[in-house]
Amino acid sequence: MNSKIAHATIAGSFAAALSMLAAPAFAAPKAPQPTMDKCFGISMKGQNDCAAGAGTTCAGTAKTDYQGDAWKYVAKGTCASIKTPKGSGSLEPIKS
Repeated sequence: MNSKIAHATIAGSFAAALSMLAAPAFAAPKAPQPTMDKCFGISMKGQNDCAAGAGTTCAGTAKTDYQGDAWKYVAKGTCASIKTPKGSGSLEPIKS
């Protein structure tokens, strides 16, 4: 294989890998879900659907597990019954 082609292939693969790592930081909010509630304080680090507070951009940007200002969609009426090590889920942001 030509060394120029090999270098371009490696560089392209590296750039693709970097873009996949950066993708969660730029994730768009999930579309509204009429049969779901936004439940705050239940998502794991980096797995929120949106609204992760100051210093974050949106979906996938929660900086800690069970972050009070980050939410995930859950089936309507189930949020408050979801238990975490920090308490129950909430339909409103949880102040830390």
